[in-house]
Amino acid sequence: MGSHAAGGSQAPPTATAGGGETQRTHVAFIFYPSIGIVVFAFDKFINSHGLLMLLFHTNRYPYVTGTSVIALKYKDGVIMACDTGASYGSTLRYKSVERIKAVGKHSLIGASGEFSDFQEILRYLDELTLSDHMWDDGNSLGPKEIHSYLTRVMYNRRNKFDPLWNSLVLGGVKKGPKGDEKYLGMVNMIGTHFEENHVATGFGNHLAIPILRAEWREDMSFEEAVKLVEKCLLVLLYRDRSSINKFQIAKITTEGSTIYPPYSLKTYWGFSHFENPAQGAVGSW
Repeated sequence: MGSHAAGGSQAPPTATAGGGETQRTHVAFIFYPSIGIVVFAFDKFINSHGLLMLLFHTNRYPYVTGTSVIALKYKDGVIMACDTGASYGSTLRYKSVERIKAVGKHSLIGASGEFSDFQEILRYLDELTLSDHMWDDGNSLGPKEIHSYLTRVMYNRRNKFDPLWNSLVLGGVKKGPKGDEKYLGMVNMIGTHFEENHVATGFGNHLAIPILRAEWREDMSFEEAVKLVEKCLLVLLYRDRSSINKFQIAKITTEGSTIYPPYSLKTYWGFSHFENPAQGAVGSW
């Protein structure tokens, strides 16, 4: 809150956020006792309801953002992929941002959207996995439990009008009653979530999902899954201005997770529609 008292007097500049209430109320009580009561009540209301966080600390618009994440189940586990670019507004500012991380023993997470919010989510997950490890009961959180936790976090922040500006993909493998159980789900910034055999976020939700629906098979080998993912990434590279030709692939199986180093794909820009995209377009400049 500001440092001006209700009567027009100014509180000492050294007053901190914690002492501002005392200073304002004290000055207001000296000059205008009735107004001092109102100021005191207003301070209590603001502090108890966390409205300062809502007014001044809400991430109202994403600044540094990553684009699509693609993931699918294959024969032995789950594969996930995305590029390593991050845009500052509409400028491709950062070229080596890793947006796929391992979570615990059984899960991988990938994120589109605001990168600082993704870092905050990773902090939540670190606390969650540490707390789970400290129980030392021989069990550990699987991908289904972590996905459920993330859906509650995202929906909770949405209800506070302070959303985490991300679409998250959570995949993993854990032994269950029926053997090795593969899991793949996603959740967006307002808490909408689902489980599926293949998912994509961002532009990939429009451009990659049709390819995945047409070509995905449950018994795909890892090599076949990589080829399918690379096909989707290449389409996104051609069509999504926020994508760059530097990609990272990760997989998770019962043996653990592996995040491979970034690499580039071979491209071809000599298509006639790339050279003259306006040719034959009605009403085009």
